[in-house]
Parts: sequence; structure tokens; C-alpha cells
Amino acid sequence: MKSPSIAVIGAGAWGTALACCCAGVAAEVLLWMRTPVAEGVRILPRLPDVTLPDNIHITGAMPANADIALIVVPTQTLRNVSTRLEAALATGIPVIVCCKGLESKTSLLPLEILAQTMPGRPTAVLSGPNFAIEVAHGLPAAATLAARDLELARTLAAKLNTTSLRLYASGDPTGVQLAGAAKNVIAIGTGIAIGAGLGENARAALITRAVVEIGRLAEAIGGKASTIAGLSGVGDLILTCTGASSRNYSLGLELGAGRKLANILAERSTVAEGVTTAPAILALARNHNVDTPIIETVARLLAGEFSPAEARNLLLDRPPTLE
Repeated sequence: MKSPSIAVIGAGAWGTALACCCAGVAAEVLLWMRTPVAEGVRILPRLPDVTLPDNIHITGAMPANADIALIVVPTQTLRNVSTRLEAALATGIPVIVCCKGLESKTSLLPLEILAQTMPGRPTAVLSGPNFAIEVAHGLPAAATLAARDLELARTLAAKLNTTSLRLYASGDPTGVQLAGAAKNVIAIGTGIAIGAGLGENARAALITRAVVEIGRLAEAIGGKASTIAGLSGVGDLILTCTGASSRNYSLGLELGAGRKLANILAERSTVAEGVTTAPAILALARNHNVDTPIIETVARLLAGEFSPAEARNLLLDRPPTLE
């Protein structure tokens, strides 16, 4: 089988890690950077202890040809970047979106954005419990690759599967995307709980009940609640709500310890997607009349409506119900 040519759009930590991973199965990897580094540079700013394999070529031009293209940019810039990619990329080349979140102005999921910016093109989503640095170093990991066309998902998963990153195909891109977006919000919530000294019991309860409300919302928007039990759901929740390297969890820790959101964000160069996703996913839930008390509490806390202590009371004072 001929090795594919793969384009990776975005050279942040996750884009760089995926490019390194793809380099093991591709003849050539084109890595697009908004501001390319000088020729010959093999170490990029977001992963400074990773040397790029020789078959990764950095470019500032959107690729015209590749067998597969991966878009790995923040969700809030996806519309602009995918529009530019569509203008350059040859017809029929499948595009896999690898970002997590909802567009803040529209509450659209990533593939819903691509349906507008890249209409008619085969698309899929890659999501799972993966820290970029571990994937870049070839440590064992797994993720879900989902598309409405299950055969497309299977084909793409087979082409991108490596000895270190195991990919599972899914026909539920809606559930996979929602899980990937919601877990960032829940990670902020669990970080707040731990940072405020509420204990491990509180974290476990938040994660478990979050699975329930994300499943309710998934079904309401056309996904499957069962997807939330998989890698893109429970798997990503476990990693993001417990791992010290999680940007959203670490932000929650600081909030729980009493720091102001504006001060935390001002000191960071990386994106904590949960901050912009929280109000967008809450709007989505309200539009579908789905009760999401944990997501709502985190969104309102981020908006400055109340303190972590008040948020705790709001959740615990809810009437008892069936599990």
C-alpha cells in the first residue's frame, strides 16, 4: 500500500504532535504554520523538547494536494482557516477536524462549521484522551475517528493508525464532538472543586454526573448517549479532569484557589477552550430544553455571577432525584 501524503493545518502543540505521529505512516507531512519558522528549524515553540522527523515539511502556504488533511486550530479560528483551506485544497480530499469546542457566536460544532465553509467535502472528527506531548513522544494512546459515513471513518482510521496511536472508528460524529467540547467545561469545574478544597469525592461526583448530562444533550442534538461512555467521552473526562497538564483543569484549580479569571488568562499563552465553550454549550442545551446543571454552574461562575462556594451550594441544594 502506498504511503499517503498528509497535510496538518496548525502547528500548536496538538498539531505538532499529530504531525509527528503521521510522519510514521506518511511519505510526506506538510505542516502549515501561520508564521513559518526559518528553513532548517526542526523544533517548534509549542513542543520545545520534540525534534520533528525529517519527512515533515513546514509551510506557510495552504496545501493544494494531499491524500488527507487534518485541521488542528482552535475552534474559534476554524471558520477562517477552513475557508482558506477550501480555496486551496483539491476537490474530494477528506478533511479531519481535530479541535474541540463550539463556535462561541453560533454554538456550532466543528463539523457543522465545515459544512458551511467546505460544503460537499468528506469530513470526519478525531477526538480522544490525548496530551500532545505524550503523543509526540510516541507513548501509547487511543482516540476515536468519527464520520457520518462509517466506511469513511474506517478507511481514515486504518490509514492514520500507528503503533502508538490506536484509532477506533465511529459513526457518531455528533456525540464525539459534543463530548470533546463538554469535557473542557467539566475539567474547569473539577479543577475549581479541587482548588477550593472540596475533595476527591466531589471530583468523582462531578465527572460521573457530567456523563449523564452530556449524554442527555448528545441525544437531543442527534448523537448517541452510548458514545459518551467511550474514548471521546469518559476517556477524555478522566484525563482532562485529573491530569495536571490539562489547561482547563489547571485554570479551574486557580479559580478554586480564589484567583480572578481575567488575571489567569492574561498570564497564559495557551488556549483553555472551556472558557469560550461553556456559554456556547449552555446556549445549545437551553435551545434544546436539556437540563445541564453542572455545565450551567460552570458557565455562570466563569461569567462572574457567583463564587465557587455559591456554586457548590447551588448544585448540592438541588432536589434529590433518580440516578
